[in-house]
Amino acid sequence: MKTLSLCMIVRDEEENLDNCLSSIKDCTDEIIIVDTGSVDKTKQIASRYTDKVYDFEWVYDFSKARNFSFDKAKSEYIIWLDGDDIVLPDTVKKINEWKEKGEECDCIMCSYVASFDSNYKPIFHYLRERIVKNKPSLRFVDPIHEVIIPSGKILTREDIEVFHSHKNKPYTDRNLTIYKRMLSEGRTLTPRQQFYYARELYYNNKISEALHQFSVFLSGGKGWVENNIEACLNLSRCYQLQGELDNGLTSLFGSFIYDIPRGEILYEIGKIFEKKNMLNQAIFWFKQALKAKPNVEGGGFVNLDCYTFLPAIELCVCYYKLGKKHLARHYHQLSKKYKPEHPSVMYNEKFFNNEKSNKK
Repeated sequence: MKTLSLCMIVRDEEENLDNCLSSIKDCTDEIIIVDTGSVDKTKQIASRYTDKVYDFEWVYDFSKARNFSFDKAKSEYIIWLDGDDIVLPDTVKKINEWKEKGEECDCIMCSYVASFDSNYKPIFHYLRERIVKNKPSLRFVDPIHEVIIPSGKILTREDIEVFHSHKNKPYTDRNLTIYKRMLSEGRTLTPRQQFYYARELYYNNKISEALHQFSVFLSGGKGWVENNIEACLNLSRCYQLQGELDNGLTSLFGSFIYDIPRGEILYEIGKIFEKKNMLNQAIFWFKQALKAKPNVEGGGFVNLDCYTFLPAIELCVCYYKLGKKHLARHYHQLSKKYKPEHPSVMYNEKFFNNEKSNKK
């Protein structure tokens, strides 16, 4: 029977931590909580689940804090979570089954669900190195957007899902501040760090700087394929915010050199043509998005709505604008199949029903 330590770093998570720990406790043999400076009841809540609660002075480096927690672990394997993560009972069952009779490995890549509906159906997710062998070579690197570089025998278990709730967590400039600090210290960013630095600039609405940094990252030619594709998408969105739709299109088409076009890219191309009122072109690209297959195993960010619901509902709109109401209704029904209770679907349902009644 394999043993499993849960290792976490937390700060001011009193509204989330109880849900997190209660969801995962039944598949762990040890719980280690490292607090980086809470001023709320986080440590008291943690103490209900474990006596292994430690303080760690914050040094603007997530990897150092996480590795400190890993170094306290005594089990054969380690699983790590954030304070606003949860796992569902089915995942707990699967982890226990793996502990009892699952394959030995060095790292298990699991699904990280960053967005989901009210029934916990994933919308936006990607793979993360969630469970690792407890050995010194498997530790975090990078001060921000920290990562364990998988090595040895790696398993992929998309069915083991961790849900990130984002509950009561407004986006802040915390991550951007760490990158600025690194740069002020004269540190040279790696390609991966360049990508995430550009993304933080974008998320903090520093669009001109983000445009420059995404361009620097892509021109370096050393980025991971999935990051390159995501950079093209974010670069396009920056251009769109500045009203430069053609440059936005060019950025999206640039992603084609890295791999088979992703649904996220195809959908975004359709949206730009729709903004330009080039509806036939928009229809073409939305249909391509519906045909695309998510590349989950590639490890990149996957927005499942871009392969299903979103292009379907935009096709409904485009065909209606073109006067092809039978096709508009067809794609409305398709969007309804994906998300029957979505506000846009419900609005369209009422609209088409009223239109039908008015003809009688």
